[in-house]
Formats: sequence, structure tokens, C-alpha cells
Amino acid sequence: MSNFLVKVGVNAVALWVAALVVSGVHLGENADKTSTRILTIIVVAAIFGLVNAVVKPIATILSIPVIVLTLGLFTFVVNAFMLQITEWIAQPLGLDFTIDSFFWSAVFAAVVITLVSLLLNMLLPDHERR
Repeated sequence: MSNFLVKVGVNAVALWVAALVVSGVHLGENADKTSTRILTIIVVAAIFGLVNAVVKPIATILSIPVIVLTLGLFTFVVNAFMLQITEWIAQPLGLDFTIDSFFWSAVFAAVVITLVSLLLNMLLPDHERR
């Protein structure tokens, strides 16, 4: 359970940084209180984690030929698609998470999220390896 909470925390920080860096990604900007904004970021991060756990393996397997042809760069498009699915789930739930355009905003956000997650996972100890 603590491993899931750490992953949600890493996703939350990565999504927040992506929303700050990429101009087409909006996460919790319309919240009137800081606590509402933080709760929105955490819930969207949990949804993003579930989408990555359920949908991403299927999408990755189906896109293996394209990933091989692009030497792995198509993985960023798959990650952008996971962000888009997260947005589609968050909207009906009333969460303030929008992506302006798929290619520019979502793909660049996927790159930022990948880099931030990589950095945070390197800094945080992994309790599962013991």
C-alpha cells in the first residue's frame, strides 16, 4: 500500500510540474483554495496511475512494431495517450484537468512527466527491492 502511495505522490509531482512547464496542460487552476487544488492534483495522479496500470500495457503491446521502428520514441505518444485518457476520465468527475491539444501539449507533457518521474524514482528508495 505504501508503494502505491509513493507512486501516486511521484505522479502528482510530475503532473504538477508538467502543468507548470507546458502551457497547454491545466491542472487545478480554477480552484479557489490551495487545499482544493492539491486534492485535485492527487486525485488526477491516482487516476493517471490506474490508467497506466490497466491501459498502458495493452497500448504498449499493440504498438510494439511502431515503438521498434521509432527506436522507442513512440513511447512518448503512448504516454500522451495515457494523459488524454486521464483527462477523459477526469472531466466527467468534475476534476479541473484539461489538455489543449494532443500533439503539442500532451506529448510535451508526457516528456516532462517521464523526466520528472525518472528523477524522483532515482532519488526515492524502492522498498520492494529488499
